[in-house]
Amino acid sequence: MHQTNYMRIALTLCLLMVLAGHAFSQQTETEAVKKTINILFTAMKKGDSSLLHTVFHKDMVLHIVSSKKDGSKVLAADSSAGFLKAVGTPHTEVWDERITFGDIKIDDNLASVWTPYKFYLSDKFSHCGVNFFQLMKTADGWKVIYIVDTRRRDNCPE
Repeated sequence: MHQTNYMRIALTLCLLMVLAGHAFSQQTETEAVKKTINILFTAMKKGDSSLLHTVFHKDMVLHIVSSKKDGSKVLAADSSAGFLKAVGTPHTEVWDERITFGDIKIDDNLASVWTPYKFYLSDKFSHCGVNFFQLMKTADGWKVIYIVDTRRRDNCPE
């Protein structure tokens, strides 16, 4: 073999190692993002606002996209403090939001996650829709910075 062939092989191996490292890093970050979101829903189910607080960024924003009775679409803001209080206030029903992970995109310190869901009060179906999360990687790990969701009772995602 010529020295040129050795150089090509070495360069190809180096490129493969870099690509494999990037793929592994991306998978690890995806799992960390999923873990953050799963903690959010565990906290809701347990009624634990302290646990929920650990995954929210201090400046987190919440929105709801819904329909009025007349069919018009509305964007409503909700406060993270109000949501934390509602989760932590004792209630007789278990808030059980069952999600599936859809599309997850990560670039550097920003992640976006699509999660279709069905929400149950204890075992009784309440509503369904889709959550869209934006997360930011901080020194303390991934934090939810934005949530917008849809809510309806029919045409639920599978």
